[in-house]
Amino acid sequence: MSAASPVLELKGITKRFPGIVANDSISLKLNKGEIHALLGENGAGKSTLMNVVFGLYQPEEGTIEMNGQPVLIDNPNKAIDLGIGMVHQHFKLVEPFTVTENIILGMEPKKGINLDYKSATAKIKALSEQYGLKVNPNAKIHDISVGMQQRVEILKTLYRGADVLIFDEPTAVLTPQEITELMEIMRRLVAEGKSIILITHKLKEIMQISDTVTIIRRGKVIDSVITKESSPQELAEKMVGRAVSFKVDKIPATPGSTVLKVDKISSKSKDGIAVLDELSFTLRAGEILGVAGVDGNGQSELIEALTGLRKIDSGSIELLGEQVANLSPRQISEHGVSHIPEDRHKHGLVLDFSMKENMVLETYYKKPYNKRGFLNYDAITKQAKRLIELFDVRTPSLDTLARSLSGGNQQKAIIAREIDKNPDLLIAAQPTRGLDVGAIEFVQKQLVAQRDQNKAVLLISFELDEIMNVSDRIIVIYEGRIVGEVYPEKTNDQELGLMMAGSTVGGKSHE
Repeated sequence: MSAASPVLELKGITKRFPGIVANDSISLKLNKGEIHALLGENGAGKSTLMNVVFGLYQPEEGTIEMNGQPVLIDNPNKAIDLGIGMVHQHFKLVEPFTVTENIILGMEPKKGINLDYKSATAKIKALSEQYGLKVNPNAKIHDISVGMQQRVEILKTLYRGADVLIFDEPTAVLTPQEITELMEIMRRLVAEGKSIILITHKLKEIMQISDTVTIIRRGKVIDSVITKESSPQELAEKMVGRAVSFKVDKIPATPGSTVLKVDKISSKSKDGIAVLDELSFTLRAGEILGVAGVDGNGQSELIEALTGLRKIDSGSIELLGEQVANLSPRQISEHGVSHIPEDRHKHGLVLDFSMKENMVLETYYKKPYNKRGFLNYDAITKQAKRLIELFDVRTPSLDTLARSLSGGNQQKAIIAREIDKNPDLLIAAQPTRGLDVGAIEFVQKQLVAQRDQNKAVLLISFELDEIMNVSDRIIVIYEGRIVGEVYPEKTNDQELGLMMAGSTVGGKSHE
């Protein structure tokens, strides 16, 4: 690194919200051509800090300098003018618009009084080629994959002339192949002289891609280290303040009787495409069955069919010998099924309800929470307090709205509620998506604990490490069918990867 001024320097940034210091006198330097990772638990203050840099929040104390000069960033347009771009975790794109329309929104090039769409498309095409983004400028957003949508967000920042790019949890929604491609794009960006701040809690990615890591814990900087001089264990310990185990401790499973029997279920999408195609498997008490597969091969539809959110056209779903296909979600829940949904905002929580209300979402109509049609808030408060303490959900109060908690704490709250129902079958869909190592360790321990209490656990995850680490048995889903069944100790990433791409083991499909 040269002795030149850092491209971006934060000095003593402090940001407070009611009842919490989100950033406590944070200092950080980003050098030119560097990928600087910002590592921390959910709720550590990483996104808040970057929202300060991008002008979405104003700090109470501290200064920001660019190339040695103090700057005031009081709104995102100012940040963009200074050459700072941000790729948000939840994309901010207009679905019916084309790629080009999204990129030029608010900066439309004119030819006289008309929109010069042609020159915009040409510029986008050139940028796309320069950075290896491979984006079609004329595609509509709703027709392209999540990974492509992210590339559009990257192009949007480049089109606006960004030299400093902030990526907020960029891999949370990507498949393993898309993650590899994103890493290549980042390397190209820094090779072309850009500088990147990467917010993440995925240690594997930090080790692969970053030059420097700054670790934040509960709003304070714990340390800044050169990546290659550190290790995943050391970083994890600094991040959560204790040693973290990357291996799930568990004794071998002793499966009992069949809890769930799915037999040749089929279901079509609105367009008449088969999303579930004669799909069959069984799951027994006392085992964790992992479902591996590339996103979009029927995982979501399978979960919907099992939880009453989707009707199946044929086949049967038996729970403890009883037919439950096409029952309502409440009926299925009453049959002893708990569900940790893949989209916690859409199906897990009511974001504008308080935490205590969210803890009884599925039981509010029962005693003791309901007295002659009226909610018994004393009982609800008591139950919420118990679960929040038991599962270490960090919330300022029971009356805090669910939306103001970090992703990890939202997830812990859902898990607390679902496990407390004492289900026979626990369906866990992407249970650790977007969580840090400490929270992942906690969630995986809870799944194993359920198994050890002789419950049946169905784990659907895109994280191959998680499938291999937590499952007792693995089935692979491809185009709405189960194409194979393997045991974690007898397989590897390569074999699973091939099956996920549609190859069957030994040339034949397993039931």
